[in-house]
Amino acid sequence: MRNPIIYILVLVLFGLLVLIRVFEDELFYDPYLLFFKSDYLHMDFPRREVMKLTLFTSLRYVLNSAISIGIIYLFFKDKSIVKFSILIFSVAYIILLILFLYFVINPRQEDYYLFFNFRRFLIQPILLLLLLPAFYYYKLKQ
Repeated sequence: MRNPIIYILVLVLFGLLVLIRVFEDELFYDPYLLFFKSDYLHMDFPRREVMKLTLFTSLRYVLNSAISIGIIYLFFKDKSIVKFSILIFSVAYIILLILFLYFVINPRQEDYYLFFNFRRFLIQPILLLLLLPAFYYYKLKQ
């Protein structure tokens, strides 16, 4: 990753991740944004449209994942790592979406904190933060 264009592209992709976060209120339907910013442990669950919420959460996950896979590709230039990343992101999406829907459909106050954390994996590029150092370490050991 010595080419300056690669550095610029990585910065642009990280910038896109930041822009998704900055404009999340305008870009995505998510009644939980305000809910989790307040004292959610002592409040009732917000009203929500489950289908619309699921679609917008999925869109956000796909955007974050596509950008994350682009960053991983630019860092490592290894198609096997990219394929493995796509597999990880796909399996994580299925598991996290099932858990997300369970908490959305069956809200219980004692599960709010757990729901908050599962939801975070869907709407934030946390997997990128986990995979980059893991792949770097893997490349060092090769």
